[in-house]
Amino acid sequence: QVQLVESGGGLVQPGGSLRLSCAASGSIFSINAMGWYRQAPGKERELVATITSGGSTNHADSVKGRFTISRDNAKNTVYLQMNSLKPEDTAVYYCKADATTRAYYNMAYWGKGTLVTVSS
Repeated sequence: QVQLVESGGGLVQPGGSLRLSCAASGSIFSINAMGWYRQAPGKERELVATITSGGSTNHADSVKGRFTISRDNAKNTVYLQMNSLKPEDTAVYYCKADATTRAYYNMAYWGKGTLVTVSS
């Protein structure tokens, strides 16, 4: 009922920047929190950043000062601006949205992920 499509991943050199986007579509009444998570090879999925519908944000300590989450409520889209990228940022980045539809209240939906590789 809700589809999340991420874009913007790719290969970047250390110190470089990327901007991820995630657009939600479907029979959506409203979206509460949206966020980005990542999973590196051999590691568990971890929170990167979240943002509420009102714009309050939370960033993991490992990305504070380098990554910035934002959203466009009119477009049901969340962004992740990633600067000063490090090799340890290499991971598959997943978008998550807590959405209310006709069938479900505030249910978590996940995108399929986009790969970010930081390497020289």
